[in-house]
Amino acid sequence: MPAYALLDNIRSAWNVGSMFRSADAAGLAGLYLTGMTCTPPRPDLEKTALGATLTVPWDYWRDPVEAARAVRDQGRALIVVEQVPRARDWREFTFPFPCCFVVGHEVAGVKPGIVELADHVVQIPMAGLKKSLNVAVCFGMLAFAIRSTWLDQTGG
Repeated sequence: MPAYALLDNIRSAWNVGSMFRSADAAGLAGLYLTGMTCTPPRPDLEKTALGATLTVPWDYWRDPVEAARAVRDQGRALIVVEQVPRARDWREFTFPFPCCFVVGHEVAGVKPGIVELADHVVQIPMAGLKKSLNVAVCFGMLAFAIRSTWLDQTGG
């Protein structure tokens, strides 16, 4: 499936490990780890990745905005998951292929420079008092929404 994800400054190794595991389960083609996002091998990351760091291709970029620009230059639609005025409800969005979705820092969100580069911005509407999900949960939801779109489009 020609779908990737960019992790923008994810601070928790456990969240990163969980995203590796979800990326493997959903069949993502790879991950871009950027900024402070930790990279394998690390015992704390492996605790939640359960070996997925060996099955999911990944690359590290120090500068998240530079990585996002490279993703777009490779012809992949850049889809940011963020709560901004131009964001569309993820349930009403048809994911294009090839694509790369971006999730951001657990508190600060996706860097504004990446939001500016985005081809599309989607959000997951919240119904409770908390205004956001854990980033690894959000990642898993989007990874499987993208997989579902891919399967619908390819007859898989």
